[in-house]
Order: sequence, then structure tokens, then C-alpha cells
Amino acid sequence: MRDPRVEGLRRSSGVGVAVDVTLYLTVLVTLFVIMDPPGAIPVFLSLVGRKSKEARNRAAWQAPAVSLAVITVFAVGGQAILSYLHIGIPALQGAGGLLLLLIALELLTGRSANQPQGAEDVNVALVPLGTPLMAGPGAIAAVIVFVAQSDGVGDHVAIALAILSMHLILFLVLRFSTLLIRILGESGITLLARIAGLLLAAIAVQLVADSVRGFIAGG
Repeated sequence: MRDPRVEGLRRSSGVGVAVDVTLYLTVLVTLFVIMDPPGAIPVFLSLVGRKSKEARNRAAWQAPAVSLAVITVFAVGGQAILSYLHIGIPALQGAGGLLLLLIALELLTGRSANQPQGAEDVNVALVPLGTPLMAGPGAIAAVIVFVAQSDGVGDHVAIALAILSMHLILFLVLRFSTLLIRILGESGITLLARIAGLLLAAIAVQLVADSVRGFIAGG
């Protein structure tokens, strides 16, 4: 006797594939906790607060798009890429931590405000928002583990839908967070940049500490 819930999932997918809703929700919640969309708001606003409205809106979709591309690459061939390059998760954590620390120092000292506008536009979308803040070592490791443990096309579809949903949430959070800029003003954005720099520095130190522990445990 066929399970009507499975049949309903097959009909809703339109391709005859049963999507595991539990796996979808598990991946979505895991990525939400790791990528922390609300936590990205201070960093995003501190980096785009002085830009034009068009540049802010562009950054709001470019950063999730970069993150989606990175996560997708590692979901498809992450284990093979890491094995070929002889890179472990601790190495990714250490590299991500050092990269975030550099960005944190720029936010704390205000040096990023003196950079050329073109370079700043590129950095906002690629670093630190797209990666390693969103598509960081934690999210990459989680996706690789979920894919490695998946069984069949239905699981792969559930993981893919969860990744897409997570990045849609990121886009919506960043896009509507720009409404706060009019409330914050110039001084508020400057203060937010300092707070974001402090938070990023703490995240960077934690990543480096996790990296060291990973190397010790692996050794």
C-alpha cells in the first residue's frame, strides 16, 4: 500500500521524485543557524551604508548569489576538491578566520572608507559577505556532510531546495535591511561599522581557535 504523503510529495514535485521534507527542514535550519542572516545585517549595513541606493540593492543580491555559487560548488564536488588539494576543514576555518580578521581591522580603524569606490563594490559582494561570512567553513562543512550522507535523488533535491531557500532568506533580509539606513544616519553607520568590526574580530578568533583544535585533534 502506497503512503499518501509520499504520493503527494511526488505529485507536488512534478518529476516523480519524493522529497524528504524532514531532511529539507533539517538542512534549512542548520544553514540558518550557521549562516545567521540577522547577524549579517550589521556587517552589511556598515559596508554599504554610504553607497547609493542602487549599489546597496545590487550588493543585497550579489552577496547571496556569490554565497550560493560557492555552496553549490562544494555541494557538488566539495569532498573531491578538498581531497585533491589536500585541504581539511580546519585549514578552511583558519583561512576564513584570518580573512575575516583583516576585514574586521578595516572596519574598526575606518580604513575601508578611504578605498576606491570600485574596489569597495567588488569586496562587498565577494568578501566578506558572500564568503567567508555567508559561505563560510561551517556552512561548507555542513553541506558536504549532508551530501555525503544523502541517499538517492530525493535527498539531493531536498538539500538543493534547502540551499536555495536559505539564500532567498538571505537576500530578503539584506534587501529590506537597507531601510534602516535612513534611520541610522551617518553617525549611526559609523558606530555600526565599529560594532560589526568587533563582532567580526570575535568570529575570526573563534574560527582560528576551532582550526587549531581541529589540527590538534587530527594530529
